[in-house]
Amino acid sequence: MAKGYRTGRLSVEIKKIISEMLLSGVKDPRLSGRIISLTDCEVTSDLSYATCYLTILGAAGADPEAKAAEQKEVLEGLKSASGLFRKEIGRQIKIRRIPELIFKIDGSLDYGAHIDEILAGLDIKPEEPEKAAEEEETDGEA
Repeated sequence: MAKGYRTGRLSVEIKKIISEMLLSGVKDPRLSGRIISLTDCEVTSDLSYATCYLTILGAAGADPEAKAAEQKEVLEGLKSASGLFRKEIGRQIKIRRIPELIFKIDGSLDYGAHIDEILAGLDIKPEEPEKAAEEEETDGEA
C-alpha cells in the first residue's frame, strides 16, 4: 500500500518526537539505562494508529530467553508511557486526533546478523579482480 504524503510526514514527526522523549523525557525504570532505537513508524491511512518499530541495542547478549524477557519488559514500559507520548505528540503537532501508538520489536538487525553468520560459514573465497579481468579478455579473443 502506498504511503500518502500526509501519513509519511506524520510518521516522521512521530518518530522524531518519540525518539527525543526516549533520550530525555521518560523516567520509567523499565526504559532507563537501555539503548532503544526507533527504527520506523508507520501511520495508517485514516491516521488512527501509528505502529512504531524499535530495536533494543545490546539486549541481554546471546541468551534468547533473557533477550525475550528484556524485550517484553521494554514493550510494557513503552505501552504504559504511550499516554505521555501521545500528549507530547498532540502538543507539538496540531492534529484533531492523535494516533493510538502500537510498539513492536524490529527483528531486522537480528535477521541481518543471522544472514551474516550463514554467509561467513559458507567458506567462499572472493575472486581476485586481476584474474577475472584476464579470463574475460582471453574469452573475448577466442
